[in-house]
Amino acid sequence: MRFPAEQYERFFVLAAELAQQNVDVLVSAAGIAAVACHRATTTIPIVSINVPDPVGRKLVASLNRPGGNLTGVSNMAVELTSKRIELAKEMIKEVPRVALLVNTADEIGSRAYIAEGDAAGRRLGVAVVPVGVREANDLEGAIAKISADNFQAMVVTHDGLFYVQRNRLADLALKRRLPTIAFPSEQWEAGVLATYGPNVPTLYRRAGAFIDKILKGASPADLPVEQPTKFELLINLKTAKAIGITVPPTVLARADDVIKS
Repeated sequence: MRFPAEQYERFFVLAAELAQQNVDVLVSAAGIAAVACHRATTTIPIVSINVPDPVGRKLVASLNRPGGNLTGVSNMAVELTSKRIELAKEMIKEVPRVALLVNTADEIGSRAYIAEGDAAGRRLGVAVVPVGVREANDLEGAIAKISADNFQAMVVTHDGLFYVQRNRLADLALKRRLPTIAFPSEQWEAGVLATYGPNVPTLYRRAGAFIDKILKGASPADLPVEQPTKFELLINLKTAKAIGITVPPTVLARADDVIKS
């Protein structure tokens, strides 16, 4: 087990360290970890879990035929960016501008999120403005700037930095009364207004099936990358009340779960 603590360069150092130990399978958690493992070895099988846009990151040739030494489960986080922007527009009465929080340390990932957000904004008639951070110490300043610039909502892209800092991020957004839509349920539990995405622990549990097949002789090149088929809309009414948002009944009726108090 290696934990880079969301320090970008350490992902690559630690992935190389694991590859040098000649392990039977490498398991990577999330996007940057997958990229780091992919760079570290072209021969050791890699099971990548919770990775956004594996084709766009050039980790696999295609979802159906990965073609190399990496397979696993995508979380569709990039593709779902537009859905979270759409939710912001549905949940808040006037939303001419939405801030899209991205981790610019992940250049490939942030570019994909920004492109997806821009396309969604044009379709929905909302100005989607990316706001970048590179480390945890940037969060407070970024959220203060989003608030000072009078953005009506913040959409948080799925990134390990924002996951690890989920409690602090939710607290900062609450302090600024900033409606925030994020990706995994853990951020909903931490206190953001709403999340929309697959159940992340379920994605991680799928790793066992891939590891089992590989250890029995299957090649990652021939194991299709899986995508989630169920997505959860989770709403935090306690946060909504605290920031003065009334969630429309049409949105509330679609929620899979609600925090009421």
